[in-house]
Amino acid sequence: MIFIPFVTSCAVNIDQYEENQPVLDLSEFFDGHLEAYGIVQDYKGKVSRRFRADILGQWDGDNGVLDELFFFTDGEEEHRCWQLSKQGNNYTGTAGDVIGRAEGQVAGNALNWKYTLSVPVKGKTWKINLNDWMYLVDDKNLINRAKMYKFGLEVGQVTLYIRKVSSLPHRNLTNGCKL
Repeated sequence: MIFIPFVTSCAVNIDQYEENQPVLDLSEFFDGHLEAYGIVQDYKGKVSRRFRADILGQWDGDNGVLDELFFFTDGEEEHRCWQLSKQGNNYTGTAGDVIGRAEGQVAGNALNWKYTLSVPVKGKTWKINLNDWMYLVDDKNLINRAKMYKFGLEVGQVTLYIRKVSSLPHRNLTNGCKL
């Protein structure tokens, strides 16, 4: 007799984090100054880029902005301005290089955030789908893991550590983003 295991979907569901503490509230964690450090890996797992980011978050009720400035080790700088909106446990967002609208849901200490990013690659622009997971470790620290897909195939991953700081020693954000 040959035993063939029956494999069901192994996809992680946001509801699996419902009971996890501390509870992630984006308007609390992403309020004020934050500093981040991260890596980009290719589809084989090789680190292709490293970066640091300065982030300034501001909220007015259920609407917020994240002003992000990325500093890559190759000297490139990238700016992204997120416009965010909260409706219960659901979040939506837009940014200049995001195609359409990002959508996400929070449960417990986790956020699952999905969107399509316009990424310049060797003179062309690729549409990269991101499946982004954020996990609140404590009130000052968050881990972000994102898988990147093109044509349904995984083309890379981003790992990011974000921490709240009292100020940003690297630069003063001018908050080019407006609520």
